[in-house]
Amino acid sequence: MNSFRTEINCSPTQPIGLEQKILTMGSCFADEFGQWLANNKFTVLANPFGTTYNPVSIHNLLLDAFDDNIDQNLFTERNGIWFHHAYHSQFTANSKAELLTILQDVQKQVREFLQHVDVLIITYGTAWVYELQSTHQLVNNCHKVSANQFNKKLLSATEIIQSFNTVVQTIKKIRPELRILVTVSPVRHSKDTFELNTVSKSILRLVCHELQQHVDYFPAYEIMMDDLRDYRFYERDMLHPSAEARDYINQKFSDRYFKADTLKLIHTLNEIQKALAHKPFQVASAAHQHFLKDTLRKLESIQHQVPVTTEIESVRAQLTAHA
Repeated sequence: MNSFRTEINCSPTQPIGLEQKILTMGSCFADEFGQWLANNKFTVLANPFGTTYNPVSIHNLLLDAFDDNIDQNLFTERNGIWFHHAYHSQFTANSKAELLTILQDVQKQVREFLQHVDVLIITYGTAWVYELQSTHQLVNNCHKVSANQFNKKLLSATEIIQSFNTVVQTIKKIRPELRILVTVSPVRHSKDTFELNTVSKSILRLVCHELQQHVDYFPAYEIMMDDLRDYRFYERDMLHPSAEARDYINQKFSDRYFKADTLKLIHTLNEIQKALAHKPFQVASAAHQHFLKDTLRKLESIQHQVPVTTEIESVRAQLTAHA
Protein backbone atom coordinates (compact mmCIF):
# COMPACT_ATOMS: atom_id res chain seq x y z
CA MET A 1 0.00 0.00 0.00
CA ASN A 2 1.24 3.51 -0.77
CA SER A 3 2.47 5.57 2.17
CA PHE A 4 0.93 8.77 0.70
CA ARG A 5 3.96 10.83 1.65
CA THR A 6 7.55 11.42 0.52
CA GLU A 7 9.72 11.01 3.59
CA ILE A 8 13.16 12.65 3.48
CA ASN A 9 16.02 10.24 4.06
CA CYS A 10 18.27 11.39 6.92
CA SER A 11 20.61 8.43 7.15
CA PRO A 12 23.40 8.63 9.76
CA THR A 13 26.63 10.42 8.98
CA GLN A 14 29.65 11.58 11.00
CA PRO A 15 28.14 12.13 14.46
CA ILE A 16 28.10 15.25 16.61
CA GLY A 17 28.97 14.49 20.22
CA LEU A 18 27.81 16.08 23.46
CA GLU A 19 31.40 17.03 24.17
CA GLN A 20 31.64 19.21 21.06
CA LYS A 21 31.11 22.98 21.10
CA ILE A 22 28.46 24.26 18.68
CA LEU A 23 27.77 27.76 17.35
CA THR A 24 24.45 28.44 15.58
CA MET A 25 23.96 31.49 13.38
CA GLY A 26 21.18 32.79 11.17
CA SER A 27 17.41 33.06 10.99
CA CYS A 28 14.82 32.59 13.73
CA PHE A 29 15.02 28.88 12.92
CA ALA A 30 18.63 29.00 14.18
CA ASP A 31 17.38 30.51 17.45
CA GLU A 32 14.93 27.67 18.05
CA PHE A 33 17.36 25.02 16.89
CA GLY A 34 20.13 26.34 19.11
CA GLN A 35 17.79 26.44 22.10
CA TRP A 36 16.76 22.84 21.44
CA LEU A 37 20.42 21.78 21.46
CA ALA A 38 21.01 23.72 24.69
CA ASN A 39 17.98 22.08 26.32
CA ASN A 40 19.54 18.73 25.47
CA LYS A 41 22.72 19.78 27.28
CA PHE A 42 24.94 20.39 24.29
CA THR A 43 27.56 23.12 24.70
CA VAL A 44 26.06 25.65 22.32
CA LEU A 45 26.23 29.38 21.71
CA ALA A 46 22.86 29.99 20.09
CA ASN A 47 22.56 32.85 17.59
CA PRO A 48 24.53 35.33 19.73
CA PHE A 49 24.03 38.23 17.28
CA GLY A 50 20.30 37.72 17.15
CA THR A 51 18.16 36.83 14.16
CA THR A 52 19.98 37.40 10.87
CA TYR A 53 18.32 36.33 7.65
CA ASN A 54 20.67 37.00 4.75
CA PRO A 55 23.91 35.03 4.23
CA VAL A 56 26.28 37.97 3.67
CA SER A 57 25.26 39.65 6.94
CA ILE A 58 25.73 36.34 8.77
CA HIS A 59 29.22 36.00 7.30
CA ASN A 60 30.09 39.64 8.02
CA LEU A 61 29.07 39.34 11.66
CA LEU A 62 31.47 36.42 12.08
CA LEU A 63 34.27 38.26 10.28
CA ASP A 64 33.78 41.44 12.30
CA ALA A 65 33.83 39.45 15.55
CA PHE A 66 37.01 37.72 14.46
CA ASP A 67 38.64 41.05 13.49
CA ASP A 68 37.25 43.03 16.47
CA ASN A 69 35.63 45.45 14.03
CA ILE A 70 32.43 47.50 14.31
CA ASP A 71 31.53 49.73 11.36
CA GLN A 72 31.10 53.26 12.71
CA ASN A 73 29.12 54.31 9.63
CA LEU A 74 26.23 51.98 10.44
CA PHE A 75 25.19 53.44 13.79
CA THR A 76 21.81 55.16 13.66
CA GLU A 77 19.58 56.99 16.14
CA ARG A 78 15.79 57.10 16.26
CA ASN A 79 13.70 58.76 18.98
CA GLY A 80 16.67 58.91 21.33
CA ILE A 81 17.53 55.21 20.93
CA TRP A 82 20.68 54.04 19.17
CA PHE A 83 20.84 51.06 16.80
CA HIS A 84 23.40 49.55 14.46
CA HIS A 85 22.40 48.45 10.95
CA ALA A 86 24.63 45.35 11.09
CA TYR A 87 22.94 44.03 14.24
CA HIS A 88 19.53 42.86 15.38
CA SER A 89 17.17 45.31 17.10
CA GLN A 90 17.70 43.49 20.42
CA PHE A 91 20.94 45.50 20.60
CA THR A 92 19.92 49.05 21.53
CA ALA A 93 21.13 51.73 23.94
CA ASN A 94 20.54 55.32 25.00
CA SER A 95 23.86 56.46 23.57
CA LYS A 96 26.23 55.49 20.78
CA ALA A 97 29.03 54.84 23.27
CA GLU A 98 26.85 52.52 25.35
CA LEU A 99 25.76 50.57 22.28
CA LEU A 100 29.36 50.27 21.11
CA THR A 101 30.28 48.67 24.44
CA ILE A 102 27.37 46.21 24.18
CA LEU A 103 28.39 45.19 20.66
CA GLN A 104 32.05 44.84 21.63
CA ASP A 105 31.03 42.55 24.51
CA VAL A 106 29.02 40.21 22.27
CA GLN A 107 31.84 40.21 19.71
CA LYS A 108 34.30 39.22 22.43
CA GLN A 109 32.00 36.39 23.54
CA VAL A 110 31.81 35.03 19.99
CA ARG A 111 35.52 35.55 19.31
CA GLU A 112 36.46 33.56 22.41
CA PHE A 113 33.98 30.81 21.53
CA LEU A 114 35.42 30.61 18.00
CA GLN A 115 38.78 29.64 19.51
CA HIS A 116 37.27 26.32 20.60
CA VAL A 117 34.23 25.73 18.38
CA ASP A 118 33.87 22.30 16.75
CA VAL A 119 30.65 22.72 14.75
CA LEU A 120 29.21 25.82 13.07
CA ILE A 121 25.55 25.54 12.05
CA ILE A 122 24.31 28.28 9.70
CA THR A 123 20.67 28.74 8.71
CA TYR A 124 20.07 30.98 5.69
CA GLY A 125 16.68 32.70 5.57
CA THR A 126 16.56 34.95 2.49
CA ALA A 127 18.64 36.20 -0.41
CA TRP A 128 16.81 39.54 -0.43
CA VAL A 129 18.82 42.34 1.18
CA TYR A 130 18.73 46.11 1.69
CA GLU A 131 21.54 48.57 1.03
CA LEU A 132 21.93 52.10 2.33
CA GLN A 133 21.57 54.45 -0.61
CA SER A 134 24.12 56.85 0.82
CA THR A 135 26.98 54.34 1.13
CA HIS A 136 25.78 51.25 -0.79
CA GLN A 137 26.50 49.20 2.33
CA LEU A 138 24.45 46.09 2.92
CA VAL A 139 22.49 46.16 6.18
CA ASN A 140 21.26 43.36 8.39
CA ASN A 141 18.40 45.39 9.87
CA CYS A 142 16.74 48.61 8.68
CA HIS A 143 15.50 49.42 12.21
CA LYS A 144 12.33 51.06 10.82
CA VAL A 145 14.36 53.86 9.22
CA SER A 146 12.49 55.40 6.27
CA ALA A 147 12.38 53.00 3.33
CA ASN A 148 13.49 55.72 0.91
CA GLN A 149 16.98 55.48 2.42
CA PHE A 150 17.45 51.91 1.18
CA ASN A 151 17.64 49.96 -2.05
CA LYS A 152 16.36 46.39 -2.15
CA LYS A 153 18.34 43.83 -4.12
CA LEU A 154 18.66 40.10 -4.61
CA LEU A 155 21.99 38.52 -3.75
CA SER A 156 23.46 36.27 -6.40
CA ALA A 157 24.75 32.79 -5.66
CA THR A 158 28.24 33.98 -6.62
CA GLU A 159 28.15 36.86 -4.11
CA ILE A 160 27.07 34.55 -1.30
CA ILE A 161 29.65 31.88 -2.10
CA GLN A 162 32.48 34.44 -2.25
CA SER A 163 31.38 35.84 1.10
CA PHE A 164 31.21 32.34 2.58
CA ASN A 165 34.70 31.44 1.35
CA THR A 166 36.17 34.58 2.92
CA VAL A 167 34.76 33.90 6.38
CA VAL A 168 35.60 30.19 6.33
CA GLN A 169 39.20 30.82 5.28
CA THR A 170 39.51 33.27 8.17
CA ILE A 171 37.98 31.03 10.84
CA LYS A 172 39.82 27.90 9.73
CA LYS A 173 43.13 29.61 10.41
CA ILE A 174 42.41 28.99 14.09
CA ARG A 175 40.00 26.02 13.78
CA PRO A 176 41.22 24.00 10.76
CA GLU A 177 39.06 21.01 11.70
CA LEU A 178 35.91 23.11 12.02
CA ARG A 179 32.84 21.31 10.75
CA ILE A 180 30.19 23.42 9.05
CA LEU A 181 26.53 22.50 8.62
CA VAL A 182 24.25 24.69 6.51
CA THR A 183 20.46 24.69 6.22
CA VAL A 184 17.82 26.75 4.45
CA SER A 185 15.12 28.02 6.79
CA PRO A 186 11.66 26.61 6.05
CA VAL A 187 10.06 29.87 7.25
CA ARG A 188 8.21 31.56 4.37
CA HIS A 189 9.01 35.25 3.81
CA SER A 190 5.63 36.50 2.67
CA LYS A 191 6.61 40.19 2.74
CA ASP A 192 8.68 39.53 -0.39
CA THR A 193 5.59 37.89 -1.99
CA PHE A 194 5.45 34.12 -2.26
CA GLU A 195 6.72 34.24 -5.84
CA LEU A 196 9.87 36.15 -4.87
CA ASN A 197 10.29 34.09 -1.70
CA THR A 198 10.59 31.07 -3.99
CA VAL A 199 13.25 32.85 -6.05
CA SER A 200 15.15 33.67 -2.86
CA LYS A 201 14.96 30.14 -1.44
CA SER A 202 16.08 28.75 -4.82
CA ILE A 203 19.25 30.85 -4.70
CA LEU A 204 19.96 29.76 -1.13
CA ARG A 205 19.44 26.11 -2.00
CA LEU A 206 21.74 26.46 -5.03
CA VAL A 207 24.40 28.01 -2.79
CA CYS A 208 24.19 25.12 -0.33
CA HIS A 209 24.49 22.67 -3.23
CA GLU A 210 27.57 24.46 -4.57
CA LEU A 211 29.15 24.48 -1.10
CA GLN A 212 28.67 20.78 -0.40
CA GLN A 213 32.35 20.05 -1.02
CA HIS A 214 33.05 22.05 2.14
CA VAL A 215 29.91 21.69 4.27
CA ASP A 216 27.21 19.27 5.37
CA TYR A 217 23.74 20.16 4.17
CA PHE A 218 20.81 19.34 6.45
CA PRO A 219 17.49 19.35 4.52
CA ALA A 220 15.27 21.24 6.98
CA TYR A 221 13.67 23.09 4.06
CA GLU A 222 12.88 19.90 2.16
CA ILE A 223 11.54 18.16 5.25
CA MET A 224 9.04 20.98 5.71
CA MET A 225 8.11 21.45 2.06
CA ASP A 226 8.23 17.91 0.68
CA ASP A 227 7.80 15.60 3.67
CA LEU A 228 5.36 17.35 6.03
CA ARG A 229 3.78 19.38 3.21
CA ASP A 230 0.57 20.30 5.02
CA TYR A 231 -0.76 23.51 6.60
CA ARG A 232 -1.48 21.66 9.84
CA PHE A 233 2.28 21.73 10.42
CA TYR A 234 2.37 25.55 10.41
CA GLU A 235 1.67 28.06 13.13
CA ARG A 236 -1.51 30.12 12.77
CA ASP A 237 0.36 32.68 10.65
CA MET A 238 0.85 29.94 8.01
CA LEU A 239 4.49 31.01 7.71
CA HIS A 240 6.39 29.43 10.60
CA PRO A 241 6.69 25.69 11.31
CA SER A 242 4.57 24.54 14.25
CA ALA A 243 6.02 23.02 17.41
CA GLU A 244 5.09 19.59 16.06
CA ALA A 245 6.94 20.30 12.80
CA ARG A 246 10.01 21.59 14.65
CA ASP A 247 10.04 18.46 16.82
CA TYR A 248 9.89 16.31 13.68
CA ILE A 249 12.75 18.21 12.03
CA ASN A 250 14.78 17.94 15.24
CA GLN A 251 14.18 14.19 15.28
CA LYS A 252 15.43 13.95 11.70
CA PHE A 253 18.54 15.88 12.74
CA SER A 254 18.99 13.48 15.65
CA ASP A 255 18.71 10.48 13.33
CA ARG A 256 21.45 11.86 11.12
CA TYR A 257 23.93 13.32 13.61
CA PHE A 258 23.53 11.60 16.99
CA LYS A 259 24.92 8.20 17.97
CA ALA A 260 22.70 5.60 19.62
CA ASP A 261 24.10 6.28 23.10
CA THR A 262 23.53 10.04 22.65
CA LEU A 263 19.94 9.42 21.55
CA LYS A 264 19.37 7.20 24.57
CA LEU A 265 20.80 9.83 26.91
CA ILE A 266 18.66 12.58 25.36
CA HIS A 267 15.57 10.39 25.74
CA THR A 268 16.34 9.85 29.43
CA LEU A 269 17.00 13.55 29.93
CA ASN A 270 13.74 14.50 28.21
CA GLU A 271 11.78 12.13 30.44
CA ILE A 272 13.37 13.68 33.51
CA GLN A 273 12.68 17.23 32.27
CA LYS A 274 9.00 16.40 31.62
CA ALA A 275 8.73 14.89 35.09
CA LEU A 276 10.30 17.93 36.72
CA ALA A 277 7.93 20.22 34.83
CA HIS A 278 4.96 18.53 36.51
CA LYS A 279 3.48 20.60 39.35
CA PRO A 280 2.20 18.37 42.19
CA PHE A 281 -0.85 19.28 44.27
CA GLN A 282 0.84 18.10 47.47
CA VAL A 283 4.61 18.57 47.47
CA ALA A 284 5.03 16.97 50.90
CA SER A 285 3.04 13.83 50.07
CA ALA A 286 4.78 10.47 50.36
CA ALA A 287 4.08 9.76 46.69
CA HIS A 288 5.73 12.97 45.50
CA GLN A 289 8.72 12.53 47.80
CA HIS A 290 9.16 9.02 46.39
CA PHE A 291 8.98 10.51 42.88
CA LEU A 292 11.67 13.08 43.80
CA LYS A 293 13.99 10.37 45.14
CA ASP A 294 13.50 8.32 41.97
CA THR A 295 14.16 11.39 39.80
CA LEU A 296 17.29 12.21 41.82
CA ARG A 297 18.64 8.71 41.20
CA LYS A 298 18.10 9.14 37.45
CA LEU A 299 19.83 12.52 37.47
CA GLU A 300 22.80 11.20 39.41
CA SER A 301 23.11 8.30 36.96
CA ILE A 302 23.72 10.70 34.05
CA GLN A 303 25.60 13.52 35.79
CA HIS A 304 28.96 12.24 34.52
CA GLN A 305 27.67 12.59 30.93
CA VAL A 306 25.73 15.87 30.92
CA PRO A 307 25.65 18.94 33.20
CA VAL A 308 22.60 18.46 35.42
CA THR A 309 23.90 20.09 38.60
CA THR A 310 21.09 22.66 38.64
CA GLU A 311 18.42 19.97 38.35
CA ILE A 312 20.04 17.86 41.07
CA GLU A 313 20.23 20.81 43.46
CA SER A 314 16.58 21.67 42.79
CA VAL A 315 15.39 18.14 43.57
CA ARG A 316 17.57 17.88 46.69
CA ALA A 317 16.21 21.20 47.94
CA GLN A 318 12.64 19.88 47.63
CA LEU A 319 13.56 16.70 49.46
CA THR A 320 15.32 18.62 52.23
CA ALA A 321 12.48 21.07 52.65
CA HIS A 322 9.98 18.30 53.27
CA ALA A 323 12.18 15.77 55.04
